[in-house]
Amino acid sequence: MARRKRMLASDSSGDDDVNLTPMLDVVFILLIFFIVTAQFIKEPGVEINRTEVDNLERQNPLGILIAIDENSDIYIDKEQVQPQEVGYRIRELREDNPKGKLVIQADRDSEAGVLISLLETINKEDGLTRIPVSVEQE
Repeated sequence: MARRKRMLASDSSGDDDVNLTPMLDVVFILLIFFIVTAQFIKEPGVEINRTEVDNLERQNPLGILIAIDENSDIYIDKEQVQPQEVGYRIRELREDNPKGKLVIQADRDSEAGVLISLLETINKEDGLTRIPVSVEQE
């Protein structure tokens, strides 16, 4: 009789387990869904102090950001880029994201000549004549 009670007690504990496999499958499918549908924006990698302007128009989500810091150094994808390399890097980024919009972020203390030569390089590489320059509103 004692043997029978022990067998019944051990059988009932196996039925109380909850199978979490379907829940984990759903979580992984949702994770994959969010990763695939997320829009990734490449940041320039430096903090920029922008000039103050009265510009209420906002740009759509960006694809390619180019930054000019206070020392007039050019940054693309969190890496400092030499002025002669900018054209190559833009072509490289255009291959990855052909419909991505291009925006330049210029520090208010940067040299205007660097911005102008950058605009000329972009015009020569992409044929763009209207390139937005990012400004900060306070």
